[in-house]
Amino acid sequence: MAAVANDDDTKLTIVLGPPAASPGSKETTCACGALPSTGGGDDVTATAVSSPARRERDVQWLRAAVLGASDGLVSTAALMLGVGAAGDDDDDDDLRAVALAGLAGLVAGACSMAIGEYVSVHAQLDVELAELERAGAAGRAAGLPSPGQAAAASALAFAAGAAVPLLAAWFVTGYRARVAVVVATATATLAVFGSLGAVLGRAPGGRAGLRAVVGGLVAMGITYEIMKLFRIRHGD
Repeated sequence: MAAVANDDDTKLTIVLGPPAASPGSKETTCACGALPSTGGGDDVTATAVSSPARRERDVQWLRAAVLGASDGLVSTAALMLGVGAAGDDDDDDDLRAVALAGLAGLVAGACSMAIGEYVSVHAQLDVELAELERAGAAGRAAGLPSPGQAAAASALAFAAGAAVPLLAAWFVTGYRARVAVVVATATATLAVFGSLGAVLGRAPGGRAGLRAVVGGLVAMGITYEIMKLFRIRHGD
């Protein structure tokens, strides 16, 4: 809003809107709510634009970590149940075999996730850098983490999820009790992981948690029943 005085009749005219800059003036007008232009205007604009993008990248990182942990949880729990189903119910040494199988699944899965993420991010980074070179621009491709950082994050997320059923069954000796502990622990943790991943993506968490639980139970059930067939054939 600007006030303009008329010399002829000494009336005051109110003009709504941004004041016009006088010819040759270095002043820069700005609309209401906008950031004023200063000597570091480019930096202010870049910061304002990059902050939402940075928050979005952080959310994507968290969701990827939750999904990686869910993968580790389901695969390790299913592996432990499958090895237990193929063994003897009355065998006291079965706990050691199940625990070692779960530990091997944790290590192998974490390494697999790390290698896959490293190769994937590196390939995408190479593509974006090639596009920047063709466009004549210099610098690093924006929005992508380093391949090593992405690999480490994927490995840690998978290992964290895989450790849940492994630790839950480590000190349980009875076969049926161990199966119940692994299934109950995996179910509760999957509900949390599924809901958390949905909330981070600004989606309803209840249905997502339920889907995660159902999917995990189906995976564990299929693995258990298939491996149980091998125990029956071995007994015959």
